[in-house]
Amino acid sequence: MSVFTEPTPDLLRGRTAVVTGGGRGIGAAVANRLATAGAVVLVSSKTAAHAKKTAARLRAAGHTAHATPCDVSKHEDVEALQTTATSLLGKVDVLVNNAGVAFSAPFLQTDFDDFSKTMSVNTTGTFLCLKTFLPEMLKTGWGRVINIASIAGLSAGPYISAYATSKHAVVGLTKAVATEVVLTGVTVNALCPGYVKTDMTKRAIKHIMHTTGLTEPEALNAMLKTATQDRLVEPEEVADAVVFLCREDSKDINGSTLVIDGGVGGRKYA
Repeated sequence: MSVFTEPTPDLLRGRTAVVTGGGRGIGAAVANRLATAGAVVLVSSKTAAHAKKTAARLRAAGHTAHATPCDVSKHEDVEALQTTATSLLGKVDVLVNNAGVAFSAPFLQTDFDDFSKTMSVNTTGTFLCLKTFLPEMLKTGWGRVINIASIAGLSAGPYISAYATSKHAVVGLTKAVATEVVLTGVTVNALCPGYVKTDMTKRAIKHIMHTTGLTEPEALNAMLKTATQDRLVEPEEVADAVVFLCREDSKDINGSTLVIDGGVGGRKYA
């Protein structure tokens, strides 16, 4: 159940948005909420079919949405994303850096390739998109950048050394860039969800089951326990937080890290 007000079509009317990793999970929910709030949305995903499916669903609901493939870890792909965004949207008011990957293993079993891939998508991808889209926002004097980090970017746990490192870096990047855009009309913030009900989480649960022999409910409970969560967060809860940060009256929220973990963050981060 979201604590944020349901978006109305007038909230972001006239605004445009790019959502990376928008084909499924959190990204698809974010694209839907932004479109519902009136924004024209460009959905990007490494898998073109996923992006097209999300955009088609939005258009069927009466919204204006486009789709394009993009591997955010590749500079040339991000540049192509900007070219497409300029062609279709004219300008980009909102950038949601959601594309990400997750990898879990004990640190001594984490090889360089797994670590490098996690960093290249989660951290370098966020950097490249920020570097590419921020200048135009600063030029127009209005922009909202929301980086989807994780509670793993504020804390840590076993078997997620690569993921936690990448998300800590995203939080640090968010705070650093936020200090450089003060009073420009642009804000840069991070959302730090706990475990969310997505395909990525389902895969993590299956991995726990495979390596431990636990049943699915037991594996889920073990996962939630590491984050002191009582339940999985719904993707729409994260999406509503994105819309909240895009509001005109959220202009004074900059450099924040908003935890969304089912209301238990006070136990761990206070």
